[in-house]
Amino acid sequence: MRSRVNDLTLAAVALVFSASSLADQAQVAVAANFAEPIKAIATVLEKTTGHTIQVTLGATGKLYAQIKNGAPFDVLLASNTATPAALESDGLTTPGSRFTYATGKLVLWSADAAKVDAKGDVLKNGNFRKLAYAAPKVAPYGAAALQTMDKLGLTLALTPKLVQGESIGQTFNFVHTGNAEIGFVAMSQVLQGGKLKSGSMWVVPKNLYSPIRQDAVLLQRGANNLAAQALVKMLQSPTIKDLIRSYGYDI
Repeated sequence: MRSRVNDLTLAAVALVFSASSLADQAQVAVAANFAEPIKAIATVLEKTTGHTIQVTLGATGKLYAQIKNGAPFDVLLASNTATPAALESDGLTTPGSRFTYATGKLVLWSADAAKVDAKGDVLKNGNFRKLAYAAPKVAPYGAAALQTMDKLGLTLALTPKLVQGESIGQTFNFVHTGNAEIGFVAMSQVLQGGKLKSGSMWVVPKNLYSPIRQDAVLLQRGANNLAAQALVKMLQSPTIKDLIRSYGYDI
């Protein structure tokens, strides 16, 4: 997998994670907002340990349903805290393995560089046909978008223009392709090297939505998987935390 990880990052991680002569592979269920960071992390993991991961992206609620139905995942990187906690209660995790790997940020984004202003006033002036957001019941970023519209007192006015994605990934695609002029997405989807890749965005103030704390957990199936164990350890390392921050997350 290609990434923007530089040689200094690889060297720093290699000091902590030595390459293994018994390379393993893990199946990892990952919340869609973390698609870009996990690519970079997978590259570091393989180059420093020899282990590889196969990633399945999706809405956290749907990934939970798949795990409950026996999907062969070793690790879950959720977009909330409730789902990993529920899996703990279900007895499907390795005891004591749950931790917060990132706290997400919500942005209003458009592929049009002139569409979204720095204060988000575009929501009030209504100069757009469609506004995309993720399904609140399965995607925490969608719930955060709904909270934001509610607190701004705009939900009723915006309802006729709303289009709902099944995940934050599909929501981003709606906006990226122009099917919706603007949309609430994860900051990590539009940032590269700490800067906006394209278009225009408003960083939604944190007081408008509940914190999007994202927890990871080692599932029972991954308890003896060396790649799964290495990934969980790596996510908690200082260098990888810095990498995650570069995508706009708080740690």
